[in-house]
Amino acid sequence: MKQVLTILMVIALVMVGAGLAAAAPKIEGKPVEYTAGGVTLKGYIAYDANVKGTRPGVLVVHEWWGQNEYVRKRARMLAELGYTALALDMYGEGKMAEHPGDAGKFSSEVMKNFPVAKERFFAAMDFLKKQPTVDPARIAAVGYCFGGGVVLNMARQGVDLKGVASFHGSLAVVKPDQPTPIRAAVRVYNGADDKFIPAEAIEGLKMEMADGKVNFMFTNYPGAVHSFTNPDATELAKKFNMPIAYNAAADKGSWEDMQKFFKEIFKK
Repeated sequence: MKQVLTILMVIALVMVGAGLAAAAPKIEGKPVEYTAGGVTLKGYIAYDANVKGTRPGVLVVHEWWGQNEYVRKRARMLAELGYTALALDMYGEGKMAEHPGDAGKFSSEVMKNFPVAKERFFAAMDFLKKQPTVDPARIAAVGYCFGGGVVLNMARQGVDLKGVASFHGSLAVVKPDQPTPIRAAVRVYNGADDKFIPAEAIEGLKMEMADGKVNFMFTNYPGAVHSFTNPDATELAKKFNMPIAYNAAADKGSWEDMQKFFKEIFKK
């Protein structure tokens, strides 16, 4: 009898182990291409191949450096949470900057010609919605630095997103041709000591969101400066004499809050 019980226990453990193995994430990440205005855009898509059926999609907008390994890593992290994530290309042809001078030039060109930025964002959103792993009715966007400003302004343009999350992003307003109610829920994660974000910009954003009755939360992380989520920021600060730095506590706190936010907005 003991032998039989032992065998049954072994079989049960093997079955449980097999179930856990099947449930373990299998992250697939690959470069993709799509177009907008005749320009080839080079993105990166990531998803968990072990998740069955469709799931929410998340657009990930890069820092001013361009669609680099950092933003691709964030796409994979979102895939590990069960989403399909597209790290999109706002500059075209996968263009990336190695120097802040070039990064500033690339990012300002996009923001000064916002119809082009909007066209490229919509091209990425349409591409993401067509993926077989994506529920096209449940799309959100996150952005970092330059990308944070992009997603915040897409919300201001009335883009149909469930939510946007801006990490150490610009708060500057790009005025739409015709004011449109903000449809997305908005979360802004900011470094309290970020030298690029003036106090009046924060107050202006809060008033704007309150006036529009937006589902909005603003979080200031004490001691954090610009680029606080990027582990490479501290070295980049030394190399280029920039007021940026990684902050592990702010990175962890903002990522955890974003996960709660997504659970809220993606409820069916």
